[in-house]
Amino acid sequence: MTIAKMIDHTLLKPEASEKDIVRLCHEAKQYQFASVCVPPVYVYMAAKMLYGTGVKVGTVIGFPLGANDTEIKVYEVYLAKAHGANEVDMVMNIGWAKSGRWDAVTRDVGRVAEAAHGSGLLLKVIVETALLTEEEKKKAAALVVESGAEYIKTSTGFAKGGATVEDVRNFKLWVGDKIKIKASGGIRTRELALALIDAGAERLGTSAGIQLLGP
Repeated sequence: MTIAKMIDHTLLKPEASEKDIVRLCHEAKQYQFASVCVPPVYVYMAAKMLYGTGVKVGTVIGFPLGANDTEIKVYEVYLAKAHGANEVDMVMNIGWAKSGRWDAVTRDVGRVAEAAHGSGLLLKVIVETALLTEEEKKKAAALVVESGAEYIKTSTGFAKGGATVEDVRNFKLWVGDKIKIKASGGIRTRELALALIDAGAERLGTSAGIQLLGP
């Protein structure tokens, strides 16, 4: 598999315009990235542009804070499906995790997983590693496995830190082959991308996809 097939070509900046999303989709088609990851309001447009190209369309749920009510997250999943998404990246409720309310976090992720899988969507769960202690990361990994989600994802890119090789390596140690790992946040060099893949990442979320491909 080439590195391009591991990249979710991402544009989630609040100032992203329709023109920017069109460019993102053209680039994804040209370089045959695994998917694009776009704001929910642009899913329909991206799905039309990428139909039949082999490039998946992804969007975000409860982004970037994870603090939306669970019912809102579930509804976002259904809208994403209706608009043509293939994959969704949800943010777990980080505040609940920091409060030790792991049962509530588990229910939140579980409900979204049920909605996603019932809609035929692949689910990635963002745990925002930069805001968690080592013990919290381990608990988050366990509940993501339990939820049946396909991926655990490191970061939104909106917190104080992004993907690290250490976090990916630890997730791989904790989850084994039960689920896959998506590294995201601050991946701007091919060197870091390859190190994350070597540590166990099978998807990379980045807005710098083209420069990661190398010469």
